[in-house]
Amino acid sequence: MFGWPYETSVAMARLVFGYYFDEFPNLKIITHHMGAMIPYFEGRVGTSWAQLGTRTSDEDYTGILKQLKKPHLEYFKGFYADTALFGASSGTKCGLEFFGVDHVLFASDCPFDPEKGPGYIRETIKIIDALPISDEERHKIYEGNARRLLKL
Repeated sequence: MFGWPYETSVAMARLVFGYYFDEFPNLKIITHHMGAMIPYFEGRVGTSWAQLGTRTSDEDYTGILKQLKKPHLEYFKGFYADTALFGASSGTKCGLEFFGVDHVLFASDCPFDPEKGPGYIRETIKIIDALPISDEERHKIYEGNARRLLKL
């Protein structure tokens, strides 16, 4: 329940602080479950990691941020995220606000709901259709972003 989102968040941090996006500027990564914990902890990700190394006595981590080509939070916002949140409206809104409509792709985690698939699909569609966004933005989430990202 908590392991997968935690591990996704840690992997995202390792990619950012391991300079992978600087080394491979065209790298595109889709994160599962709307970017896991990162959107919800935007404040901690932003301001706490902006102080990386300032409270560490055994190793000097301050150089990590200095070597990044742009602010670390920009890298996190550069990930793509899917909508597989088991029908969680508030999580969908949080992730959409964090990543922006151009970086969100439809997903449902089918067939892992109690109905073996249609329940999560139905609930995710209901949430996306209720968002205060335009039909054009909704189209991007449902298929446009995936088509652009996957060059289809």
